[in-house]
Amino acid sequence: MNRAVLLPIANFFGVVLYVFAASRGGWAIPAERAAGVYATTAEPMIWAFNIFPIVAFFLVINLGWAVRIAKDRDWSAGRLWLLSAVFWFVAVGIDFAHH
Repeated sequence: MNRAVLLPIANFFGVVLYVFAASRGGWAIPAERAAGVYATTAEPMIWAFNIFPIVAFFLVINLGWAVRIAKDRDWSAGRLWLLSAVFWFVAVGIDFAHH
């Protein structure tokens, strides 16, 4: 399988992993919000510890991929890179909608 096709698939799985990890530590519990409880003692820290390794890993992979696209002028792979960026923007939107 071509690397340009494999990387968006890997990014999709990374996005799913990101949303799962973010949901474990930082999302507001609807029942608590409805009761007026807004506890933020360690939620941001737990959220950051959960997602940091995933985001850092895929940031390095995607930056390397972008450099390779620019160096080789492979613009068809650039479209797939942009698709991967859309995956990440949607995931961040989903995550931030639940805070």
